[in-house]
Amino acid sequence: MLTHKQSQLCPFRRKPCSIQRGLPPDLSWLARVRVNQPAVLRRAAQIQTQRAVKKNWQAAWHLRAVTCIDLTTLSGDDTPSNVCRLCYKAKHPIRGDLLQALSADGKGITTAAVCVYPARVADAVKALKAAGCDIPVASVATGFPAGQTPLKTRLEEIRLAVEDGAREIDIVINRTLVLTGQWEGLYEEIRQCRQACGEAHMKTILGTGELGSLTNVYKASLVAMMAGSDFIKTSTGKETVNATFPVGLVMVRAIRDFFWKTGYKVGFKPAGGIRTAKDALIWLSLMKEELGDEWLKPELFRLGASTLLGDIERQIYHHVTGRYAASYDLPMA
Repeated sequence: MLTHKQSQLCPFRRKPCSIQRGLPPDLSWLARVRVNQPAVLRRAAQIQTQRAVKKNWQAAWHLRAVTCIDLTTLSGDDTPSNVCRLCYKAKHPIRGDLLQALSADGKGITTAAVCVYPARVADAVKALKAAGCDIPVASVATGFPAGQTPLKTRLEEIRLAVEDGAREIDIVINRTLVLTGQWEGLYEEIRQCRQACGEAHMKTILGTGELGSLTNVYKASLVAMMAGSDFIKTSTGKETVNATFPVGLVMVRAIRDFFWKTGYKVGFKPAGGIRTAKDALIWLSLMKEELGDEWLKPELFRLGASTLLGDIERQIYHHVTGRYAASYDLPMA
């Protein structure tokens, strides 16, 4: 059973977020950017080797991680039936008896969102409505994962996803604009995507594994926030290198600097390769130490993952029962 203080880590009530409308591009800020790579690597290594929380505190952090997951399926063989199953899992991420054992039943614990391809948005909206829950549907868009389709096509893809009921749009940038230093062009493309999203929240995927340097990661983060992104996101999950802690550190430092200078709070979403409960706790630790407790909520922090939830549920099962789950104990994982 969790104590009252521990239980404060896991209550979940979705609140509406204000939409970030963007600012004029400040190229002089970009010109001053320098990233100290050795210092970034040292700090990232320090965060990964910190002493982990244990027992009830660990269970509470696991539940907090669950509420920040964008439960995702982005496969070529996605069908209405497996999207429906994903939506059911999003509403019931942890077995009810396990939540009851932790005194966390009735706290409305669900995943933060369900993330699918644009063609599956209507299926997800229908399934969640049938389940009687208000979990938002997120859709990838803009020529995911490469972002190399014409801008007109990318903008239309956003509009169609929003029309089908997507309340969050994960756009992907054209990495060519970063690699060639076309910062104004990048700003303009993201700004038009922001307009196409309307009232939907926009997460901007940088594809950091393909940006060439940590300096480019920082600059692309700033441009994305200036152009109106509600979140900046590391990766599509399809690159060779996805969410890494050095890249995450650079991005959250950019978020912090942007907040200090403008007063706008922008969210962060690592995605790709986050598979274990231990990984999730390290990302939560990074957010807490670099940005503070306010960025530990789904309004400002998400974990993009498809298999992470299964491992978290296995860890909670072990915490409650003292043994590891057999394959048939958690059939929906």
